[in-house]
Amino acid sequence: MDFSFVDAPLDRAEHLRTDSHALARLWPEARVLVLDAKGDARVDAHGMPPALDGTVVGARPASAVFLGLHDMQGWFALPAIDAPDALSDAATIDLRTAAGQWPIREATAFAQARAVLHWRDRHRFCGGCGAPLEYARAGWLGRCTGCGIEHYPRTDPAVIVAVTDGSRLLLGRQAAWPAGRYSTLAGFVEPGETLEQTVVREVFEESAVRVTACRYLASQPWPFPASLMLGFIADAGPDAPQVTDELEDARWFDVDTIGAALRDAHPELKLSPKSSISRWLIAHWHAQQTGGEPV
Repeated sequence: MDFSFVDAPLDRAEHLRTDSHALARLWPEARVLVLDAKGDARVDAHGMPPALDGTVVGARPASAVFLGLHDMQGWFALPAIDAPDALSDAATIDLRTAAGQWPIREATAFAQARAVLHWRDRHRFCGGCGAPLEYARAGWLGRCTGCGIEHYPRTDPAVIVAVTDGSRLLLGRQAAWPAGRYSTLAGFVEPGETLEQTVVREVFEESAVRVTACRYLASQPWPFPASLMLGFIADAGPDAPQVTDELEDARWFDVDTIGAALRDAHPELKLSPKSSISRWLIAHWHAQQTGGEPV
């Protein structure tokens, strides 16, 4: 896929999560990925993640989460607070920026690390009784020390939709975005909803445009903090967009305008970053309209 956090995933080796002896053998030569409390990565002077292994870290901290294997090497995620002191003054980079600079495998693994460490940081106590959690399964299970409830990392599903009336594409913008930035519409799935129902509801809530049909295309993990973006293309009537407080603006754009924006050649319209599934959906729609390859 031509967007980030998808390709070259680790072998998650789920069967090793309960094998403490195997994890201990992997640790000395393991690749250790360090993230701070904001979810940013520590980097070296070249803007790359440092070559940090278990030997440098020392004894495996309880906070280290086993991510998986690559070429039989274990990869672990570690909060910066438990990393070697030598990294305390290292520069940091946010993962959106890193995705455009790092090798694909590192970008994908760090996204996985960010999501699970965020869950660990935000779920230290039981939501049922309030007692502290103890972590098992190499960091992927929190077990309540009071009532015994088991807690697992959660991912929030959200739809993201390229809406077309046949010749135009519907895009919206939030007030906080950079000037001229527009993106495909998106929203979280609510309890008891199908993905298709979410597409219809979210598009109408944000733009008053009525979707008549939709089709799933692809998905992207989006660890900011813990979402799974489910990409759709949807058909709609040529309704005039009307926004509420969710968006600052929503409007239809024709093929030529979208094409220029995809080439970064439009004087005003700026699209989502190339690391996002939103940009891929826009390029997919444009290629369908023009019979060409995605820009």
